[in-house]
Amino acid sequence: MDRIPTSTGIDWIRQGFALFRQQPAELSMLFLLYMLLMFSLSLIPMVGQMLPLLLVPAFSMAFMQACVEIDAGRKARPSLLLTAFRSPALGTLLRLGALYLLAAIGCVLASSVIDGGSFWRLKSGQLPADDKTLQLNDLPLAMMFASLLYMPFAMAFWHAAPLATWQGMGLFKAIFYSFFAVRRCGRAFIAYTLGWIVIGIALPAIVSALLSLLLGKTLVTVMLLMPLSVILTIVMYCSFYPTYLQVFERPEPI
Repeated sequence: MDRIPTSTGIDWIRQGFALFRQQPAELSMLFLLYMLLMFSLSLIPMVGQMLPLLLVPAFSMAFMQACVEIDAGRKARPSLLLTAFRSPALGTLLRLGALYLLAAIGCVLASSVIDGGSFWRLKSGQLPADDKTLQLNDLPLAMMFASLLYMPFAMAFWHAAPLATWQGMGLFKAIFYSFFAVRRCGRAFIAYTLGWIVIGIALPAIVSALLSLLLGKTLVTVMLLMPLSVILTIVMYCSFYPTYLQVFERPEPI
């Protein structure tokens, strides 16, 4: 396989926007149903905080399959939310979700060497997510440290769910192929990540600052920013699909 140009990462983002523009209402409905389900699961005592992360691989396939349907000129139906639960790969996806959870916990715990456990206490609900907590000196460094530690896991998990679902790979085979596929497209993924940092973090921050200056009301600013945040999140999910197509074969619509 030829080396993937760096600019391909930006093309993946453009393709995510193109997929969203084709069926914005259908994708928005799918996302709202997903958020409602995640919120409902989070209310379950004891396991409510862990379930959403455990089910990330399973529910990520809803948006991947929606992109397949849109790519084929078909409607993205709300029933796609349960795509993974009708798949023979469900067991593999749940085991993958368990690895997601363990990797995330391990990386956050490891960041305790930087901040004495502040980030862990924040993520586990032992510290409130208020201005006083966020101003802790070592917290940003601990968050960056945890993110760097998680990077190899992110590479291993990136394509693992669709490989398990669409190509029937076992858990560790899917993880292996995912890691080296992302590594092969490394420069493009760096551009892709930087692109989303600009679009998903810097852009909303600038818009928020401008709205605050113009309107001077925090509540109104939040209400105006919320649709933008939802749209960008859906587009980001859509952009996962072209990253898969760059390396692997096109899946079939269902």
